[in-house]
Amino acid sequence: MPKYVIEREIPGAGGWPAEKMRAVARKSNEIIAGMKGRVQWQHSYVVGDKIYCVYIAESEAAIREHAKQGGFPANRIEEIRTVIDPTTAE
Repeated sequence: MPKYVIEREIPGAGGWPAEKMRAVARKSNEIIAGMKGRVQWQHSYVVGDKIYCVYIAESEAAIREHAKQGGFPANRIEEIRTVIDPTTAE
């Protein structure tokens, strides 16, 4: 399945307390469980007013379905074509 990065514009997300982060993660996990393997959440980066999430999913439509069910914005979704890191230079 393809891997995607999702940009979510959420004012104040970078200042959320730990309990709010846990609640959002729980909600996301519950929705993903109901989607029966169509979407897998790998991790997210929280910065200022945005959250960048990395997902493996069968399609962009499946990511949008997850976002809609959870009430999460999905302002931009991009398929990851490749990953480069320091070992790419070797």
